[in-house]
Amino acid sequence: MAFNHYAKMKRILDQEVPSWVVVRINEPTSALNFKGERIAYDHYYRIRRADGTFIKYCKFQKIDKFASVLQMPVEAIPVIDNS
Repeated sequence: MAFNHYAKMKRILDQEVPSWVVVRINEPTSALNFKGERIAYDHYYRIRRADGTFIKYCKFQKIDKFASVLQMPVEAIPVIDNS
């Protein structure tokens, strides 16, 4: 079975207090896909607790895939723009 970072984030969030928010960080980043290709993005997301600390391993690029793993619509995810 292939590693799924989004599923790992869901397991982490299941252990967290549900007051986390997603912060959009408008800085370039890149990630390797399953084919080994490096994909560039102009922004990324981090998940932050209510106390302002970021949750380890909760950095990602695709909000729609994150929403799908959480089984909720994208519009229901609390996103803060950190521009």
